Amino acid sequence: MVKAKEKNLVEVCRKLAKELLQLMGSKANLEVTHDKANEAIVVNLQTDEETGLLIGHHGETLLAIQAALGMMMKQKVGEWVRVIANVGDWREKQESHLKELAREASQRAKETGKPQPIYNLTPAQRRIVHLELALDPEIVSESTGEGEERYLVVSLKKT
Repeated sequence: MVKAKEKNLVEVCRKLAKELLQLMGSKANLEVTHDKANEAIVVNLQTDEETGLLIGHHGETLLAIQAALGMMMKQKVGEWVRVIANVGDWREKQESHLKELAREASQRAKETGKPQPIYNLTPAQRRIVHLELALDPEIVSESTGEGEERYLVVSLKKT
């Protein structure tokens, strides 16, 4: 039963993603799968010419495609379904970069003893940094501020 539901969600998402790309005038190819670990439908966009266009400035277009597909799925199936959109290996590169940024901030905090702020991260990006830093027993990370002013602070754990 669960397999049939997952297969149906993948197929619905594939049709909606094709329709969305067509409306955008994109010629990208699609691969839509179910990711059990993240309980999500993954939409991989494959293109040689439109990669930058589909990613957009700091991934904004890709996030907009992801949000639109999530809302379209809600309308079509009547429930929220987590959708993750990716172009090539952009998400993997982004995650790798964020983990490196976290390690660098951690190292600076250890060397200077001073809290290290990291600005301009989305909630999802802050989560990746928090998870990476949770592995370090000497470091604590916390998000402070509200809305657009929210940022992450990396500091030494108080003993």
